[in-house]
Amino acid sequence: MTHSASHIIFNQVSRSFVYLLFYLLLCAVPLPEALAQVTASRAELENEKAKIQKRLREFDTVLQRTTNEKRASLSELRAVNQKLEARESYIATLNRELGLLKTEIRQTATQINRLRTELENLREEYAQMIYTSYKLNQGVNLLTFIFTSATFKQFYMRLKYLKQYSDARKKQVEQMEQVGRELTDKQAQLEKQEAEQRAVLSQEEAQRQELRVLKQEQQQLVNSLSQKEEELKKEIAATRKQQEELNRVIKRVIEEEMRLAKAREETESGQNREKPAARNLPATPSSPALSASFASNRGKIPWPVETGFISRKYGTFPHPTLKGITETNDGVDIQTKNNAPVKAVFAGVVTKITTVPGMGGTIIIKHGEFYTMYSRLKTIAVKSGQQVSTSTVIGTVYTDANGVSELHFQTWKGLQVMDPSIWLSSK
Repeated sequence: MTHSASHIIFNQVSRSFVYLLFYLLLCAVPLPEALAQVTASRAELENEKAKIQKRLREFDTVLQRTTNEKRASLSELRAVNQKLEARESYIATLNRELGLLKTEIRQTATQINRLRTELENLREEYAQMIYTSYKLNQGVNLLTFIFTSATFKQFYMRLKYLKQYSDARKKQVEQMEQVGRELTDKQAQLEKQEAEQRAVLSQEEAQRQELRVLKQEQQQLVNSLSQKEEELKKEIAATRKQQEELNRVIKRVIEEEMRLAKAREETESGQNREKPAARNLPATPSSPALSASFASNRGKIPWPVETGFISRKYGTFPHPTLKGITETNDGVDIQTKNNAPVKAVFAGVVTKITTVPGMGGTIIIKHGEFYTMYSRLKTIAVKSGQQVSTSTVIGTVYTDANGVSELHFQTWKGLQVMDPSIWLSSK
């Protein structure tokens, strides 16, 4: 009986330690890489959602015009189209967030199942230990078990086994309590994730409703504008004419600047030949330095207005309502609030102030070999030849008969027109 009791205690203690070691190894395993990626993706999505929400608020701010000012126009349609795209992007972001939430919920549910299994195993193990202890106490007195040892070594080993057995039972209780706490935490986490999922689903449904309303508004505008085909064709022809006039103006300014620069260079070269001592005088570096500075800020230049969105992009693109008709834009049109201040996007010199029929006040600013042009201005707050800094207010935007406040903005490098959107910072 004594040998049998010793054998039972040893086996029970061994199993307990093996199980506890296995559990500790499980607990030591770091978070799966997939879970870390999900957490990072959620953070990126939150940033993306915040940006789109900001854009949607800007659309609402810009489009808040009185009923009397609102008329079916291409500018109105372009604004609605842009808002529609932003709304669809937001819904797509919500869908991606739902996908990540589903992944998180699956992972949490898996962890809960694992913890439940571990807790059940621990309870079974503990029950077995209690049963073994009961059987030992029934079959042999523990003091008798110890003091009937044949040798001192056997006496020591039996004491050690009993100590380990007692410690294992305590550890088992601690582990059950720890797993129980973890299980409670995971269940709370799952409830939170499911609540988040319900909230995102509710957001998505609200956004889809907004999208349906917006599409109805878009269709109404398209139907209304489709009945004005001749008027739209005249508007397209007028816009092309205004664009050509703007291009002529800025090209004349740039060509004149280049001619004057060449003349100055020839004059300075002639003076240097006549006066050799003057050759060591350094040339003014402002123009090359300004050019280099402008070029290095590609994608970082601030917008010319605080609030707004690109309603008409750069390049050639299909007309939104007339089939087979294309439009060309050598800059970008930015819809903004009524009377919005227009600011210089970079330090430079005002080289031209003029008025172009159909485009209102126009300002050209030189930044070394780069030029920016601002058209459709109602007021002008600078003078020709004036030095300006980044964000200097140069005027206010003009609001047309349809209630649309839209700035036309261009960027040039020498005589080459460029896409302004690649220079402006992302909003």
